[in-house]
This record gives sequence, structure tokens and C-alpha cells, in this order.
Amino acid sequence: MEMTFRWYGSKFDTVTLKQIRQIPGVTGVITTLYDTTPGEMWTKDAIHALKQEVEDNGLHISGIESVNVCDSIKVGDKDRDMYIENYIKTLEHLGEEGIHMVCYNFMPVFDWTRTELARRNPDGSTVLAYNQHAIDQIDPSDFGASMERMANGQTLAGWEPERMAKIKELFEMYKDTDGEKLFQNLVYFLKAIMPTCDKYDINMAIHPDDPAWSVFGLTRIINSEKNILRLMDAVPDTHNGVTFCSGSYGTNLENDLPHMIRVLKGRIHFAHVRNLRFNNTNKADLDFQEACHISKDGNFDMYEIVRALYETGFDGPIRPDHGRMIWDEVDKPGVMPGYGLYDRALGATYIQGLWEAIEKSETRLLNK
Repeated sequence: MEMTFRWYGSKFDTVTLKQIRQIPGVTGVITTLYDTTPGEMWTKDAIHALKQEVEDNGLHISGIESVNVCDSIKVGDKDRDMYIENYIKTLEHLGEEGIHMVCYNFMPVFDWTRTELARRNPDGSTVLAYNQHAIDQIDPSDFGASMERMANGQTLAGWEPERMAKIKELFEMYKDTDGEKLFQNLVYFLKAIMPTCDKYDINMAIHPDDPAWSVFGLTRIINSEKNILRLMDAVPDTHNGVTFCSGSYGTNLENDLPHMIRVLKGRIHFAHVRNLRFNNTNKADLDFQEACHISKDGNFDMYEIVRALYETGFDGPIRPDHGRMIWDEVDKPGVMPGYGLYDRALGATYIQGLWEAIEKSETRLLNK
């Protein structure tokens, strides 16, 4: 595996490439052209400039997260082929620049969903959190504005203000798109882009839905072992693969995370490793929050998750995911909720420590 760190670009991220380079073991960044809109073709010049900036700071681009899929492709309307062509051109430009992994999602309307961006822990750190009862009290048409108010002027990863301004139109757009139609539209999209992925050796790594259930009545399809294996079978090209996000798949308590890693052997192209703590698992009032990466702070056995990745031969980029805001970082202007520097840096070193321990113990067993 290669340890990486997410970076949103110098115009948007308070974390600098210089800081990322100083995190032990981190050699690459997972980045994006954050000022593009879904459906827009990425120019080769813009990709090259981003790549050059990263390399000038002693790192390299390990993958893109995300080239967002526009709504026309997801609902399968009359414009989808035009937007798929833009997507193909973007993939070509990425491939020509030597970038070989793209993380994306296929969630309708909303990206990741949380009801709190700064829930305070007893130690004073703050975390992203979700409460189903709170969601049930929110008017869906006001949710984008609600997230903006909670963000208090800070950039929100994965949220697109220009789309949230048209929230009612988006709900209307998706009103006839059930789970089966959404799935078939995803298959159509993947089959259209696979020849380009094959030509340029680009791994498409779909990110699971977060959380793994319907929010505001919107369907979700990438949320379980059964559904993700169905997608792998529907488009069997190995360039069609998975971002294994333990936090997103882990919101579905029925998912056995180490088992899922093993059955997806060879199709996991990217990994987000993070922990969650469930405070209430009653569906009517389900409540969870992001935890620090170590096992005892949450509900996941992080050792077993990393061990499953190791034992299946995972050799792609891996990164720590959402972290706590610690050491007064929550008070610093502009820091993205969940994407501060310090706790994610701790997570990166923790994950590497687990990997090293597993690797050395396996080597010793083989040498006995």
C-alpha cells in the first residue's frame, strides 16, 4: 500500500503540501480540481498545473477524489451521453498525465450527510456526527442551507453550493429514479468509460453511500456487500473497482468489514480507513459520530480491517479519513470540518504502524 493524504488544492485547503510532506510515510496526495463543476471536462492544462504543483513540493498525485458524476448521468436523461463524453475526455487527460485512479460516487442529490459538524467530545475535540431523529426534523429543501450555516463560512468537502441552490429542482429530477434505475444508469456509465480506462490503465473506485441508507427518501445502492458485488459482476472489467471506506460501509451494521475486503480481493483500488462510534443503534434515533482512528475509540476493529487489506494483497493508495478537530484547530479560520491536519496525521501514522506490525509478524511466521 501507499500512504496518502487528501488535499483540496492551495486555493481551498488550509493544509499545505509542505505540511503533508512532513507526515511520516506519506508520499502522495489524493486531490481534485475543486473549482470544477460536475459534468465539466477537465482540461489537460489544469491537470498538468495541479500535478506540477504537487511534484514541486516533493510529492505526487496518487489519485483523484473526485471527478464528480453529474446528475444527468445518474438519472439517465437525454443529456447523459454528452456528459459521459466529457467524463471520457477528462479520463483521457488524466491518463496522459500519468494519473491512474479516480474515486467517485453515485449518490443522488447529497454527498455525505451529517447533522452536526462540530459535536464536542469530553476531551474538547470536535467531530462530525449524525442523528436520525435530527434528520427527520429537517425539511429536505433546507438541508443544503442548513449545512452551510453549520459550516460557518468554511468549505465543505464534497458539497457543491451551486447544486444545493437548486435543491427543489434536484428532488424533482430524481423523483422517478428508484434503486434499480439508478443501478442500471451506473452500469451504463461504467460500460461507456471502460474502454478508456483500459487504454490508460485507470482504476475507477466507487465510494460507498454515506450513510448506507435512504436519506430524505432518496435511494442508495452502494451500501452493502450484496450490492457492491452485483456491480462488480455487472461490469467485470477489473478497472471497475471499489473505494473501500470503512466508515461509510460501517454505517451499515450488518456489513462485516474484514469479510467484505476479502470477497472484494483484486477490486479494491483505494482505501479510506476510519473509525466510527455508535451511541444509539435504534433505527428511529440512530446516532453515530466520527472517532479517532484507533480501535478503542470506536466500534471497528482497525487491526482486522488493515490485516484483511494486507492479506488480500492490497497495494493501492490508502488514506486516513475524517478526523477529529484537535489542538484548537476548530477555532482556526477556514479549516474544513473533518479535514484538519493533526488528527488525520496521527491516523496516517497509526495505520502505518498496524501495517508494519502485521507485515513483520507474517514474515516471521513464514521464516519459522
